[in-house]
Amino acid sequence: MSMDMTTVGDTGLLDTLQHEVAVFARRAEQTRLGGVGQVRNSMDRAAYLLLNRLDKEGPMGVKALAASMGIDSSTVTRQVAPLVDTGLVKRTSHPEDGRAVVLQLSPRGQARLEEVRASRRQLMAELTHDWEPAEREAFCTLLTRFNQALSARQAGHAATAGAEQGTAS
Repeated sequence: MSMDMTTVGDTGLLDTLQHEVAVFARRAEQTRLGGVGQVRNSMDRAAYLLLNRLDKEGPMGVKALAASMGIDSSTVTRQVAPLVDTGLVKRTSHPEDGRAVVLQLSPRGQARLEEVRASRRQLMAELTHDWEPAEREAFCTLLTRFNQALSARQAGHAATAGAEQGTAS
């Protein structure tokens, strides 16, 4: 018989879920899901997510990058600075408005991102080597759904906070 985790009084599954998510977050941060091999294959989470976003969406300004990632522009500015300093990201002039700055993945950044992706793919293969393909697919589907629910919740809280600040003015 299937058990609905939202049933009043049924905290066992929810307690297990929150605990496993906390353990996952800690272990993922400890290893930075850096993949296998040398330490050079690891990458800071913020850097990985920024490089990945620029790779998938192309060059964009700081505000657009921040909006697409659901974070503050000042956070993006702070996180992108070391990526520019190390040559992984280039700052260029906007093609239509030369005063505006656009961030884009450099060839070096593209190569480094692919190196990290390959290492992480290998790690995922090793961690799930005894899983059936359907289990990997189900895990990806559920983890994506979980992340989307977290993102939607965060966006809802940000919208609520913004509305409250607007009425407080």
